[in-house]
Amino acid sequence: MKHSKRYKTAYSSYDRQKRFDLDEALKILKTLPASKFDETVEIHFNLGVDPRKADQQIRNSLILPHGTGKTVRVLVFAEGDKADEARKAGADYVGLDDLIEKISGGWFDFDMVITTPTLMGKIGKLGRVLGPRGLMPNPKVGTVTMDISKAVDDAKGGKVTYRVDKFANLHIPAGKLSFPAENLKGNIKTILAAVLKERPSTLKGVFIKSITLCTTMGPGIKLQVASATLEAKS
Repeated sequence: MKHSKRYKTAYSSYDRQKRFDLDEALKILKTLPASKFDETVEIHFNLGVDPRKADQQIRNSLILPHGTGKTVRVLVFAEGDKADEARKAGADYVGLDDLIEKISGGWFDFDMVITTPTLMGKIGKLGRVLGPRGLMPNPKVGTVTMDISKAVDDAKGGKVTYRVDKFANLHIPAGKLSFPAENLKGNIKTILAAVLKERPSTLKGVFIKSITLCTTMGPGIKLQVASATLEAKS
């Protein structure tokens, strides 16, 4: 892959082999050459789990205390009172058959999908197109619920979902590079604490193998796993 001059400058501006504590890593992020847009800060984990095993498939959600910095477009499948509840809560798109038809036709201009348990049977056929995009509603992450108002509020207020991939990696957004360092740190500590709680009871050996911090277009900065774990507990 060919990288830009900005990326190459950033890549060579710090020790790529060193593991940094969180404060050091954030300081490096803030001093890297700026992009033309406000990049997302991401935290990536490589875990010691086997995603092929049902009890080691990690999937959940969390709410970032300082938000994501992104305007989240929320789609709600609902009818009647629940549709009214969704609109009142600020959902961007509300409906059922009309939205199913649009999505089946290739429309995906939304970031999160919420519905009630009673409608899962009807929208289940969308699993083949929503699932690969990480958009299929799931009760474990709070997007299949009778409390539509809370679900929409959470989505608009900094909720992120995460799911381990087939290589045992987790990729979680932690905010925008323009956030104050303390806000990014608060979000990252929340993520670290949530991931630590995901350790499967059946897992033997190391749970978190590596943690990397980066921006959308920037190189990765490796974190000290032990130090990061202490940050999560502080």
